[in-house]
Amino acid sequence: MKTPFTKMHGIGNDFIVIDCRTRPLQDPKAFAITHCDRRFGIGADQLLLLCPSTVGDFKMLIFNADGSEVEMCGNGIRCFAKYIWDRKISDKAVLDVETLAGIIRPERAGGMVKVDMGEPIFEPARIPVNLQGAGPVIDYPVEAMGRIFNATFVSMGNPHAVIFLDEDVTEFPVELYGPMIENHVLFPKRINVEFVNRKSDSELVMRVWERGSGITLACGTGATATGIAAMVKKLSRRQVTVHLLGGDLIIEWSDNGRAYMTGPAEEVFEGTIAW
Repeated sequence: MKTPFTKMHGIGNDFIVIDCRTRPLQDPKAFAITHCDRRFGIGADQLLLLCPSTVGDFKMLIFNADGSEVEMCGNGIRCFAKYIWDRKISDKAVLDVETLAGIIRPERAGGMVKVDMGEPIFEPARIPVNLQGAGPVIDYPVEAMGRIFNATFVSMGNPHAVIFLDEDVTEFPVELYGPMIENHVLFPKRINVEFVNRKSDSELVMRVWERGSGITLACGTGATATGIAAMVKKLSRRQVTVHLLGGDLIIEWSDNGRAYMTGPAEEVFEGTIAW
């Protein structure tokens, strides 16, 4: 059977998008493992499924390249919204999208998409992190391969360990330390890891190791968590630009307690594939 798909990306974080409103995708875990492969498949960091919802306008299901299902994806939901608007599936300026992290609301912002990412979560049990207390947990020492990293833990619907470094993150061996921290005993559901340089109180440079996908060019929830961590640590103002390998995202922590992420979304190509 031929399955239609669309390839999209948000500042280099790329996705296979499939409309499953009328025909569910059989075995999405296996599909993600097979077709996110960059040599033998379509190639993507994640698979996004557009599904019907009983509590929102639409439901977004997200599967990593390793087949694991995750709660939220910031770059993914911008692409998800653009996919819907470009095909006139909805003409709403603000969408209510059901995810495993709750209802997320992307809205049009000129040529970009602004996403209400919700309130950051700092309580260790809800992130989750195997620590006691109410949080926030700031600069907690995490050991990886004999080196100690000071990590600040934030959930933006999915878990993040944000690590500020003095050395240049563009040269940092993310592929070496990222998987060690992702699978650390502290994190019962694994964790996304951000390595960050502070450039000023309005600019951060970030590289990411994504849980289940490895090194990616960008991570929207990771950029949001990074901005929030910088603000909690009083390293930045309440709006900051996060520079990632694939481009820039603007992160704002509003006085209402909610975090907002603004950035682009692009369609690359459409196709069909046997599945």
